[in-house]
Amino acid sequence: MPDRAQQPVDRQLPTDEARDLISLVREIAQREIAPKAAEEEDAGRFPREVFTLLSESGLLGLPYDLEYGGGDQPYEVYLQVLEELAAARLTVGLGVSVHTLASYALAAHGAKQQQVEYLPAMLGGGLLGAYALSEPSSGSDAASLRTKAVRDGDDWVITGTKAWITHGGIADFYTVMARTGEEGPRGITAFLVPGDAEGLSAAAPEKKMGLKGSPTAQVHLDGVRVSDERRIGEEGQGFAIALSALDSGRLGIAACAIGLAQAALDQAVAYATERRQFGKPIADFQGLRFMLADMATQIEAGRALYLAAARLRDAGRPFAQQAAMAKLFCTDTAMKVTTDAVQVLGGYGYTADFPVERYMREAKVLQIVEGTNQIQRMVIARHLAGPETR
Repeated sequence: MPDRAQQPVDRQLPTDEARDLISLVREIAQREIAPKAAEEEDAGRFPREVFTLLSESGLLGLPYDLEYGGGDQPYEVYLQVLEELAAARLTVGLGVSVHTLASYALAAHGAKQQQVEYLPAMLGGGLLGAYALSEPSSGSDAASLRTKAVRDGDDWVITGTKAWITHGGIADFYTVMARTGEEGPRGITAFLVPGDAEGLSAAAPEKKMGLKGSPTAQVHLDGVRVSDERRIGEEGQGFAIALSALDSGRLGIAACAIGLAQAALDQAVAYATERRQFGKPIADFQGLRFMLADMATQIEAGRALYLAAARLRDAGRPFAQQAAMAKLFCTDTAMKVTTDAVQVLGGYGYTADFPVERYMREAKVLQIVEGTNQIQRMVIARHLAGPETR
């Protein structure tokens, strides 16, 4: 059976422009994304043409400056766009979030000349980005990364392997963190590496339990040469840039998680009100009604949490703790809600005829990417009680 149409969320948006933006996103999602989502995910097909359309529509650079091709939208609005896209297909919502993450270093820390030269194509020129921090032996412990960048005149030569890279092998640019100095976080520098750079290659995409349409692959840098003009920020500033990017990126994951959970709830409600047993809709049974009520409550709480964190960010206030809380709660909520949606649909929920089994498989990865939820708890605890004693 095809995916059922998603019920629109009643959103509180700050401007008429934001309301028009959400209407545009919903139109694109319903016309171009949702109808093909199940088939293309099953086939493992990445919808590059959708990202081209999103770029042409001004949706790949929403939180960045209009001067460089961005949308000048507050994070509060950008995240709700992500939620709408993820509800239609997580591969698309997550892909936009990762592209935004990959653009962050240059947009927030690049020199003016770099921003003028590179950002317009990244934000509205049809390019697709990837963020390259993790490595085979350094995931949660990102400060121990081994990829090296060695100075050679006016160039840097980068050698190493990055792992778990969304858009690995298809990205037009990579924001790469590489070691240029001492061990630990102070020896890491950020670089903007073209996707077609000589010496850059990607392994075969990982075979995943979900998000099959979104390629995740190791990226190999074998003596990749980039000019010093593609170094972002100062030498040794890369790890601080990476952490700052992840604070914002975690809000993107939180919004995607709520979009996925909302899609699962919509499916569960539609099924429960149509499916009849013992002479009445199964939505009339109290045990199931309470389950739907809990699912909806968790989604609303998650949405409120990520929006509160976004408003702190928009106001220029610290938000790292709240971003970790939002990523933790929203992704745990997505896992719980999608699992419950499968239960509501019973045997049908366990089949590929309905999308809730795909939603459940996809929800799991959101508890892992951009900092596992165990790492989020560590981040939150550090804000509450200070660093761990050594």
